[in-house]
Amino acid sequence: MSDKADKDDKPKGKGKMGLILVAVAMLVVGGGGAAGAMMFMGGDHSESHEPKGPQLVRKGEVDPYAPPAGEGEEEGGGGHEEHGDGGDEYRTAYYTFKDEFTSNLKDSDALVQLALACSTRRDGRVLQWLAKHELAIRSNMLSVIADTHEDDMYTIKGKDKLQKRLTKTINDVLTKKEGYGGVDAVYFRTLIIQ
Repeated sequence: MSDKADKDDKPKGKGKMGLILVAVAMLVVGGGGAAGAMMFMGGDHSESHEPKGPQLVRKGEVDPYAPPAGEGEEEGGGGHEEHGDGGDEYRTAYYTFKDEFTSNLKDSDALVQLALACSTRRDGRVLQWLAKHELAIRSNMLSVIADTHEDDMYTIKGKDKLQKRLTKTINDVLTKKEGYGGVDAVYFRTLIIQ
């Protein structure tokens, strides 16, 4: 009879609890596998696969965001363009800053006066954003120019370094304001040091 009493003292439900845990684990693993298979096979169409931000524009292609035509120009910014057979695969558009930049140079009594332009191979949204945010861009560019040593203005290496810093500054402002930069380079139209 003592053997029968020992068997009755065993906790009941231990086998049932293990069975429930195994069943839950199988459901979790199976559900994860099914979700992975659906994503692998392309079952999740909720995300758009369209590229974000301004896109590169090939030579000869129409820019869907081309600035409006000016006086005497055809729609799309100036009529038909002829492109060379070689060179870059993408067209380059330029933006000229309206006013010149005048600034002191770092640790110097010298002044520099610059007329600047920049380029993009991206669609016309970049040109629109440059015009829209020119005030913020100019302010940041003046800070970069003022942080340039006079000696750097006399060497090609120093001027190249300034152009790269200005390009980065413009892209930083555009990224902050619009979520995307897109400027490839800055160019000196005039450069006078006094």
